[in-house]
Amino acid sequence: MTTHVQIALWGVLPYLTLTVLVAGTLWRYRYDRFGFTTRSSQLHESRLLRIGGPLFHYSLLFVVGGHVMGLLVPEWITQRLRVSETTYHAAALTMGGTAGVAAVGGLGVLLWRRLRVAAVRQATSRSDRVVYPLLTVVLLAGLTATASSVANPYDYRLGVSVWFRSLFELDPDVPAMAHAPLVYQLHALLAMALFALWPFSRLVHAFTAPVGYLVRPYIVYRSHARATPYRHPATARPYPKQPAERHRRAGLPR
Repeated sequence: MTTHVQIALWGVLPYLTLTVLVAGTLWRYRYDRFGFTTRSSQLHESRLLRIGGPLFHYSLLFVVGGHVMGLLVPEWITQRLRVSETTYHAAALTMGGTAGVAAVGGLGVLLWRRLRVAAVRQATSRSDRVVYPLLTVVLLAGLTATASSVANPYDYRLGVSVWFRSLFELDPDVPAMAHAPLVYQLHALLAMALFALWPFSRLVHAFTAPVGYLVRPYIVYRSHARATPYRHPATARPYPKQPAERHRRAGLPR
């Protein structure tokens, strides 16, 4: 029997999280539009940033893509594509596990850089001190859930995914999530906490990804090389240099 706590966690809390995420982002854009930034600390240290930054961000894209496939694509679609459950779970375990480990490794490099470099450490905000540990725990919980699928026969596509898709139908399937293993429930709760804090942290810069650069026209740059002086058509003589130019070449003040 579904309890009131389960209804609150899996039937009400997701919508509260979404409300805070959307309303908080709109509020931040209205009153802190120029705060949509990563507050880059590249000037303080760049060597570790060049390693940890791309490793974390690119692997995180694969992690998000795996979640989209696993949560939004029903099982019957992969069956029609003649992808067996064994093949699907093996691919999810291999690629998802690799991407998760890489994301944790990249985040570890970034955290080590923030702790090791004094200037970067001093630039750490109060929201960073909350978001970074929470993001770390979310990734570790996801890795634990992925690793547990090796020994645990639980199929999240018949439980967690069903609950997640039911949220968009405004009819949450609370029992589907309530009967999931604890590690999946913990991962979902931590993820909701992260999304609730998203608009009030540096993570908000994800909404300002320069997607427009993919379709914007090319920018034509003109050379700064010295051009041939213009000649007057009547006299065929070049115009005299301006006084300021003569003074600069002579080393005299204007």
